Amino acid sequence: MRHCLALDLKDDPALIARYEAHHRAVWPEVLAHLRGHGVRELEIFRLGTRMVMVMDTDDAVFDAARMAAAESGDPRLRAWEELMWKFQAATPWTPDGAKWTPMQCLFRLTDAD
Repeated sequence: MRHCLALDLKDDPALIARYEAHHRAVWPEVLAHLRGHGVRELEIFRLGTRMVMVMDTDDAVFDAARMAAAESGDPRLRAWEELMWKFQAATPWTPDGAKWTPMQCLFRLTDAD
């Protein structure tokens, strides 16, 4: 399944540069966590301060709630999320307490036939 989520970055070029640097060297524990929970591919795109994450998952393995619970129970993963939150900001449409927010699919070429 494909998931598309949005999040903003704080509007500070130095912070954005640091955020991008961290994503050129994502911690091995974070990568293992994603792969271990059925994330087949994950891409993050940025335009200005708006980011879009496209995540392809294995439906037989992926469970967002189980993945979040595993993350909250792992000190290293919590440390990564706390570090990332120094750079990130909720979008105007993000519910309180959330970060990456699911986007609504408006069009799919394969469905247009």
